[in-house]
Amino acid sequence: MKHRKLGDDGPEVSAIGLGCMGMSVAYGVPDEEESQHTLDRALEMGITLLDTADAYGRGSNEELVGRWLRRHSGERDRVVVATKFGLRHDAATGRVGDVDTSADYVPHACRASLRRLGVDHIDLYYAHRRNPAVPIEETVGAMSELVQAGLVRHLGLSEVSPATLRKAHAVHPITAVQVEYSLFTRNVVEGELLTTCRELGISVVAYSPLGRGMLTGALSSRGDLASNDNRRRWPRFADENIQRNLALVQAVRDVAQRIGCSPAQAALAWLLAQGDDIVPIPGTKRRRYLQENAAAVTLDLTDADLDQLRKAVPEAAVAGERYPDTALKRLGH
Repeated sequence: MKHRKLGDDGPEVSAIGLGCMGMSVAYGVPDEEESQHTLDRALEMGITLLDTADAYGRGSNEELVGRWLRRHSGERDRVVVATKFGLRHDAATGRVGDVDTSADYVPHACRASLRRLGVDHIDLYYAHRRNPAVPIEETVGAMSELVQAGLVRHLGLSEVSPATLRKAHAVHPITAVQVEYSLFTRNVVEGELLTTCRELGISVVAYSPLGRGMLTGALSSRGDLASNDNRRRWPRFADENIQRNLALVQAVRDVAQRIGCSPAQAALAWLLAQGDDIVPIPGTKRRRYLQENAAAVTLDLTDADLDQLRKAVPEAAVAGERYPDTALKRLGH
């Protein structure tokens, strides 16, 4: 496994990390046993960045990762545990309601995550989203107190604007910005946000680097999604959009076949080639997909390969927003 450094002051991590959300929620039926085996295999392969959040399964994903960490307590220093706070669930609907990034809530959320994970510190602690009514200086100021207390090692933000990032970084160094970035979603990162990150020495941790599974080539229709799969609510998987998007995936598959790899590997290798400061965190609960994804670090794409992959997915051709309307309102503040 190859490695990359997170930010100017952050830890060294595997070039590809592991998103753990799908082990508990969102993508079909959870499988605890296979998830634990997948985490075991990740450690064996040298995948060291594990990503979770208190919002994933209302804490259940942190608890799952925590059970794994307890089994590997002697190897705690080999992994970088990243988690996030700020999305609070509505008691009536069970879905995310408010975004709470107030200074009073920050230490409460952190201590709850520490308990669920069963660790004495969090390596990388993100604000999951930003409440625009709360000054980012207030949020990051409270997060920096966690660093001073030894409860957190490094700070991150997720889905914020370049202006917010600059204000935050002036309060305390930001190590990483987590944001959706893939062949399907490029304009969010490419441009001012990436320029700002590079100016300030901040890494980009790319979530959903496979377009929520679309770019794996495993889907042939919306009918392949389980009835409880959250992607049924996502615009790009809607009846009116999915076939247009799957046609783009076929174009990626065509390029991948010429290269001699899977569509997922081509998509991840394309991301890795965008800069040493970009770390994708594809999510999976299955060992076979973990191993397939990790093999992307061995690919050495030519400039022609990269250009063909980019042209295979013109951004204007991607059908549907990347989030439902309610979630879109929480982005980019």
